[in-house]
Formats: sequence, C-alpha cells, structure tokens
Amino acid sequence: MTKPVTEKRRVRRAPSNAVRDLADSASKQSAEKKDVYQIFAEKVRDNKQLKSRWAIMQETRVEYFRGKEFPVFLRDHQEVKEILGLDKELDAEEIIDTLLRKNLIVRCDRVLKTVRPGKKKLSSWPAHLEIHNDQVFSKEDAFFAWTFMKRRALWQTILSFLWPLVALAMCLFPVYPYQVKIVVLYSCAGALLFIVAMLSIRAAIFGVIYVLLGKRIWIFPNINAEETTFRELIRFCPKNSEGEPPKWTSRLFYALLSVLVILLLRHHAPDEAARARYQSKVSNIIDEMLEWSPKLALSGMLEKQQPVVNATEKSHPMGGNWSGDSKGAADLSDGTEDEVPVTDVIDT
Repeated sequence: MTKPVTEKRRVRRAPSNAVRDLADSASKQSAEKKDVYQIFAEKVRDNKQLKSRWAIMQETRVEYFRGKEFPVFLRDHQEVKEILGLDKELDAEEIIDTLLRKNLIVRCDRVLKTVRPGKKKLSSWPAHLEIHNDQVFSKEDAFFAWTFMKRRALWQTILSFLWPLVALAMCLFPVYPYQVKIVVLYSCAGALLFIVAMLSIRAAIFGVIYVLLGKRIWIFPNINAEETTFRELIRFCPKNSEGEPPKWTSRLFYALLSVLVILLLRHHAPDEAARARYQSKVSNIIDEMLEWSPKLALSGMLEKQQPVVNATEKSHPMGGNWSGDSKGAADLSDGTEDEVPVTDVIDT
C-alpha cells in the first residue's frame, strides 16, 4: 500500500511543477518582449528618417511624430522591424497599440483646432499638444509623443562636464594674456557681426519679396529655431509658405512704413564728429579692458594710498606736536586783536 500512495503523490506533484515552469517561461517571455519593444522604440526614435518635432504638452517639452508617417517608415526600413523578432510580421497599427500599452508612447491631439486668420489649413506640426482621450492608433491627424527619456549620447555627456570649465574660463577673462584677449575679443565680435548681418540680410530679402511679389520666403528658415537638426539649420532653399498671399493694401502699407523708418534713421544719424567721439569712447573702453592686469591694478591701488598716508602723518604727527595748529590759531587771534583798536579809533 505504500507504493501506490507514493505514486499518487508523485502524480499530484508533477502538474504543479509544470505549471510553475510554464509561469516562469511566460514571465521570461513577457520580459523579453518588453525589452525588445524598448529597444525598438529607442532605435525608431534615434532614426532621423522618421520626422519628429518638439512641442509643449502640459508644461512639458515632448518629442512627437505623426501617425500617418509611421507605416511609411516601417515599410521603408524593414531592418528596424527585425528587432521585434517574432512580432516583426505585425502591421503598424498593432505595433503602435503595443507601444501604447507599454507606455512607451502616448497619443496626443492639437490644442488649437481652428484655422488662424490668414491661413488655409491647420499647422502640420503644432507647437502645443494635449493628451487624446482615445489611446489607439489613427492616421487621421494623430500625433504620438515619446514618454521615455532619450538615451544621452557620448558627446552630450562630455559637453555637460565641459560647460562648468567654459563658465570658469569666461570669468577669468580679465587675467588672460594680452594676445589671448585679442583672439577672444575678435572671435566673439566676428561671430556676433556674422549673426547680425545674416539676420539683417534675411529680413531685407523677405521684405523685398513680400512687397514686390507678395510671397513669404525666408532664407535659412530655421536659423532662429530652438530645436532643429544641423541639416535643417543650413538648408537654404525654403519650403512653400502656407496661407493665402497678402493683399496689395498691406504690401503698400509695409512699403511706406519701411521708407519712413529709413528716412527717420537717416535724418537722426550722427555726424562725423559724433561718430568720432563714440568710436574714441568705445576704443578707450576696449583698451582699458585689454590692458588691465592684476599687477597694474595692485600698483595703482598702492599709488593711490601712498599720498593719503603722507597727508595723514603730516596733519597728525606721531609725537603729538600740535605746534602748527597752535601757531595758526595764534595768528588768527592776533589778527582779531589788531582789528579791535582800529575800530575803536574810527569810532572816536
């Protein structure tokens, strides 16, 4: 009877071990799938072929992409789908739904849903977003924002350690050698002059084309953008501007306003003498800044303090001799005593 009991116990224990093994394998597979989708999301976000922009969502800056471009990206980049392993055969809608369930992305909607005056349609890349009520995939005017922190590149980590050194170097500019000051000054002045000249030329070209042709064309359209890639920053040929062309009345108004501003600036421009005075003042300020050094500053302070010490010693001697002051007081008293008899004689 002992043998059948042991066999029954073994039969009962075997299914429990199998269930435990199945549970462990399922948890491992779910963890692997989670890691796979995390890697997939990081690869997709780092890939520049999927266009993305930055926007404000509930006082937070997020990076987002458009839903209608995600299927095209997966169709053209099959190597990215290979990261999913067994799930690589899924379509774009199922992949997006999985990313939404894993909280790797969130569906967003534009805040301003009305067309602004002077525009024909809504902006393709809105600057302000909000969370959408339906967290499902959609191609029609749907935006998806990444919810995880982007992996920092090596050069960004190096720059984060170099910024304090740059700030310290800027603070120590007065103690630099003269030649180094000259290089830093002309480099910064040249960069600033280049930026101002570029902005001026850009505004002038926009104004001329706007007045004459009625088109809004900006060269280097992303030169003032806060978040943009280097390729977009140096792009010279702009895209077609959205919106209807301006009316001839507004073009004429801005043309007259520009002529008036130019005439006012020409009338109030400084003459040659004033320009020479301004240039001399600026040159003196720059020369003082370049020629300043700690040794000269200390020597100047000592020279200023030396006469003060001598004058103090002369007026207040160490021995307590006040002969000079008493002599002066005696002279004043003698003068007043001499004046009294004279007045008395005149009165008599």
